[in-house]
Amino acid sequence: MNPSILLITPPLTQLNTPYPATTYLKGFLNTKNIESHQADLGIELILALFSKKGLEEIFENLSKNYPLPLYPLGAPVPIFREGRDEGNKKIILRTIQSFSQNSIHILSHKNQYIQTIDATIRFLQNKDATLAHLISNRRFLPEASRFNQLVDLEWAFGTMGIQDNAKYLATLYIEDIGDLIIETINPHFGFSRYAEKIAMSATTFDKIDRALKAKTNYTDKVLLELLDKHLQKTKPHIVGFSVPFPGNLYGALKCGQYIKQNYPHIKVVMGGGYPNTELRELSDTRVFNYVDFITLDDGEGPILKLLEYVSGKRNMEQLQRTFALRDNQVVFFNSCADVDISHSKVGTPDYADLPLDQYLSTLDMVNPMHRLWSDGSWNKLTIAHGCYWKKCSFCDITLDYIRRYDQTSASILVDRIETIIKQTGETGFHFVDEAAPPAALKSLAIELIKRGTKISWWTNIRFEKTFTKELCDVMAASGCIAVTGGLEVASDRLLKLMEKGVSIEQVTKVTQAFTDAGIMVHAYLMYGFPTQTAQETIDSLEVVRQLFENGLLQSAFWHRFTMTAHSPVGKNPEKYKVIRVGPEKGSFANNDFIHEDTTGCDHDLFSEGLKIALYNYMQGLGFELPLQKWFEFKVPKTSHSKNLIIGYL
Repeated sequence: MNPSILLITPPLTQLNTPYPATTYLKGFLNTKNIESHQADLGIELILALFSKKGLEEIFENLSKNYPLPLYPLGAPVPIFREGRDEGNKKIILRTIQSFSQNSIHILSHKNQYIQTIDATIRFLQNKDATLAHLISNRRFLPEASRFNQLVDLEWAFGTMGIQDNAKYLATLYIEDIGDLIIETINPHFGFSRYAEKIAMSATTFDKIDRALKAKTNYTDKVLLELLDKHLQKTKPHIVGFSVPFPGNLYGALKCGQYIKQNYPHIKVVMGGGYPNTELRELSDTRVFNYVDFITLDDGEGPILKLLEYVSGKRNMEQLQRTFALRDNQVVFFNSCADVDISHSKVGTPDYADLPLDQYLSTLDMVNPMHRLWSDGSWNKLTIAHGCYWKKCSFCDITLDYIRRYDQTSASILVDRIETIIKQTGETGFHFVDEAAPPAALKSLAIELIKRGTKISWWTNIRFEKTFTKELCDVMAASGCIAVTGGLEVASDRLLKLMEKGVSIEQVTKVTQAFTDAGIMVHAYLMYGFPTQTAQETIDSLEVVRQLFENGLLQSAFWHRFTMTAHSPVGKNPEKYKVIRVGPEKGSFANNDFIHEDTTGCDHDLFSEGLKIALYNYMQGLGFELPLQKWFEFKVPKTSHSKNLIIGYL
């Protein structure tokens, strides 16, 4: 028997482009002549819900228990759902909550939503550009609460073309419908996540198990119908789910539950970023009611061994990095003696089967750098496996996807790039490395220029001093349009404690080199690192302000420090003067630690102010305001000179 596999990305990750995990695996399996298929149930679910048929069904289901004409606008409107009394007898129409004014408004304009949804989705798929004129006149789309923010952003519309203007309005429109779904049908729905909260820091499987056993809601029903179509079409022996984030776990397990109930002969395997970080100490047997195997780290090797196991060519003991049940106990099988597959041998990502012309280009922020994550189709590719630096103390550097560094030649990379362009018709590339090595980027850029291969690309980097003006110019000439990098705490003391290997001065000079070359820069920012004081937090904000004011950053995002099990901080908290206070080790996910920072400030106080300040800086606003203006409590004055960044330049 030659088994086949169906690789699935469960909902939800991105709307604008496929998440790359299944394309990588399919590309590798092609090199072994193994039959494989793939599906992105995330985009398929969105397109099913956000369609004329989908909205008609949503409104029809709501109208069964929601007699709208009886409730005037402004009155509290009950939602009725089926419930059960203590004797387990069915009770119909038990009131459990009330609609918000926003949902009432959408329901009262349901015909407008039904009539405009298909055209709007086509526009966001870049299939009907002329609709931008109708959308931009503000008379085509019904508007609910998401449009209230336009009052604060009217200044931006003068800088936007009509296509961007319309794309922004269309994004608000579908977000309004999403709000209705969250309130009335499925509180776990989201455009880039699905039931994320029940999977976050889930040390036990209890909450997830309860959710999976609950009555199937409408969005789950649509999801399972989509899954069944793929199962009927491809008739796989194995179904593999890639679960990169907590927001993909529920969808994967819900699909696994359906497969085991209706297609018990099909083996179900789960892998990806979430298991790799969260499930390395798994012992709860209940998860295997929904899947048969869980693999860790790169999927190519484990999947290949599982296919051999299913075909009878390998016994279970010889599996690679795989959890399974044996005698009702969770066992980790890893006796396979095969070495890891090198980056040069993984093959070219294969986008076959994916609906490349149906992804949505949305626009939720006018910032040109920030929009790259949600606007446009980007082919995903890695320049190297792992991180060449692998020292940052906040990072999971002990795990394989970061620890094991392995790169391939520029020639092979450009061969892959050219193959992907022929397949997808897209010349945009996002190199999704942990941190792309400067030497490899230089070789790649030169090879692209030498061959005359025209692409636009962006990637993640460290702000290495190696990124000189000359290197940045070569990268720009090869098509580089943007880079993202970690400025983190923007404090020299803390950057040293982090072992980040950069300084504020170095970041300043590197961002200048990129900016002068016409390459946009996005900075990952962090607050709440162990021992960080209020003074250091304010000083880091001042550094960020000056970098934006001087045009060296175009975009950024604040992250709250999280202490993880596989980072140097998590493994040696005493060194960083923090105390781990929980949670207790569980039988399911063990990664995020609760900790006390005994010498730092109350980091939660600064969250809102930092985000508001950054939002304004990204719009080119508020540079003249004192930092105190962003906070509702007294903060120290910055100790930095107003000319700190200029001085470095």
